[in-house]
Amino acid sequence: MRAEAAALWRAVFGEPPPVEAEGELMLDVILRSAPAADYDRLSSPHLRPSAIARPRAAP
Repeated sequence: MRAEAAALWRAVFGEPPPVEAEGELMLDVILRSAPAADYDRLSSPHLRPSAIARPRAAP
């Protein structure tokens, strides 16, 4: 896992990961620094919009 996390670190930050960081810690830092993506997880060409139930906003 550390090798994959290190490769992802290099791809995201453009520099080698901290030498002593373990894979779990690197992944945590990468995910916390990533901006929140704005996407619609339920969009699909196989579903009609009327077939998708979404949570209602809290009052």
